[in-house]
Amino acid sequence: MKCQLTKVLLVSMSLGFLMSCSSVYDKHVEWKTTQPEAFPVLKAVGQAPISLQKSNNETQKMLLAIKASKIAAYAELAEQVFGQQVSGKTSMLNLVMGDNELKTSINGVIRGARVVRSYPVGDTYTTELELDFKQVYDIYLGSSRNREIKNVDYY
Repeated sequence: MKCQLTKVLLVSMSLGFLMSCSSVYDKHVEWKTTQPEAFPVLKAVGQAPISLQKSNNETQKMLLAIKASKIAAYAELAEQVFGQQVSGKTSMLNLVMGDNELKTSINGVIRGARVVRSYPVGDTYTTELELDFKQVYDIYLGSSRNREIKNVDYY
């Protein structure tokens, strides 16, 4: 009985000693901002037919084509930044190929892009966009900081 009590006491003291040497400390962390070495510049072109716009007025057709070409250019930029999700489906009935279906989608937010040029070419309106990732990085810094540890003080 005395031996068991001694073992329990020894194990309890050992656990107490180990817990006092725990690696749980209070700490103060200093952060520093990191910046990439290079920033890419993405370019995109969007086009829209002028004569196919739904209006009887030629000026309004031109304005609609301008807007459509700009939206198409933004979609191309979003595709470059975020990628494009592609899903496909093929049906078969009695070992005969049926319908083939292919869907694509793009989802994302583009900030900081600028219109480089916007001009008509024949019956098509073209818009060229540019996205400088240096500006995107500056926008990102304004909202949330990409940080790395500068210094950690334990006490």
